[in-house]
Amino acid sequence: MQTLHASSPDDYAAAVAAHPRLLVDFHKDNCPGCTMLDMSLRKFAAEPAAEGMVLLKVKLEQVGEEFFRGLGLRQTPTLALFRDGEEVARLPGFQSPIQVAQAVDSHLKSSIREAAVPL
Repeated sequence: MQTLHASSPDDYAAAVAAHPRLLVDFHKDNCPGCTMLDMSLRKFAAEPAAEGMVLLKVKLEQVGEEFFRGLGLRQTPTLALFRDGEEVARLPGFQSPIQVAQAVDSHLKSSIREAAVPL
């Protein structure tokens, strides 16, 4: 799984537009849940389900609280899943590696299966 970092709202928008299957980790410094989610994401990254995924790390202290509020984020950590530029799921709080894998399978893997099915 490739990991990118957004240091501005423009970086965020560019990543959402450029990557068809994207996990976005909204986090901040000094957040125990954020640290735990980061560990989960690292474990998930080593799994076959993470192949072809892109993780975008967006830190509150870099992009600003206004940006977070504008997205309707109420807590950190929050993990958002994007498929073809559209948010398809938002998971607030800590997520275990299994929960991350289940969310990816439910919300992001289906586009791959659909593309493989001939019409």
